[in-house]
Amino acid sequence: MAISSQSASLSKPPVFLLKTKSTPHDGYEEYFSSRGYNPTFVPVLEHRFHDGNLKIVKNLFTSGQLDEGSGRKYGGLIFTSQRAVEGFTRIVEEVGVSKATSASKSLILYTVGPATSRSLSSIQSTHLPHAQLYGSEAGNGENLARMILEHYNGLYGENENGTKPSLLFLVGEQRRDIIPRTLMDESLPSRQRIQVDELVVYETGVMDSFEEDFARAVQRGRDYLSSDGEGKRAMWTVVFSPTGCDAMLKVLDLLPGEKSKTADEGRREFVTTIGPTTRDHLRSKYGFDPDVCAEKPSPEGVGGGIEAFMGKWEGQLK
Repeated sequence: MAISSQSASLSKPPVFLLKTKSTPHDGYEEYFSSRGYNPTFVPVLEHRFHDGNLKIVKNLFTSGQLDEGSGRKYGGLIFTSQRAVEGFTRIVEEVGVSKATSASKSLILYTVGPATSRSLSSIQSTHLPHAQLYGSEAGNGENLARMILEHYNGLYGENENGTKPSLLFLVGEQRRDIIPRTLMDESLPSRQRIQVDELVVYETGVMDSFEEDFARAVQRGRDYLSSDGEGKRAMWTVVFSPTGCDAMLKVLDLLPGEKSKTADEGRREFVTTIGPTTRDHLRSKYGFDPDVCAEKPSPEGVGGGIEAFMGKWEGQLK
């Protein structure tokens, strides 16, 4: 079964996390478990690495194109997803400590948030000791792009002759273009622009079993709710990506035109999104407004939003 939960039966408030559980530790599991919730992971996405393009990354290491000096092609890499970090980590381990260490001198690894930063820190400590991690507090691509403009131009100067090394952005086939668009914006002075090359290193699709797995989890959650005769229990679904939203809303009876089981006066099933991108997708495509949108894409951001909402909701029940 794809679902990962702390227990077979739910005796604590359920939180359904529509993501693959991170290993060896998952911050969302640690956060919600420590606060009396029962976190259940329901993977939505199936990722397939693009081996051909990952070989291109490997060649950058073996050919010396990441090494410090006049022949350097890229001065840094950009990461906005865990899957890209996983593919990069695999390649770095294949390259070996010696070549990776050499390439890490003055190499910058730009990350969009704490999760990608934590994932990169492990491979940094073992293979890329001289590399600099930057951007863990960015929160989203737009903020990261602005931070890169200031940081990278500050390191290399605003070169008139365009000798500044480019940046390599490791991406999935579905991604927003805010980072390359911002860094290469023609309205910027030419000396401030930063060339960004995108390389697709993984492809993503909805897991065939997601809808069935989520329906099974939701039924367990509804059993938990129905066992409370006072109507004071609630359950949450945390959405991390626009992918799979159709199936999620279908299982929760929230698709347009359907009678929502959660729209009644005694509503106890709630939805939160990891950030504004997924929230806006739900609004624009389905006309559904989630109950919470995390201020920051982190366990604390999601949990803080839920706890603030629950404080108001529980107050209304009294």
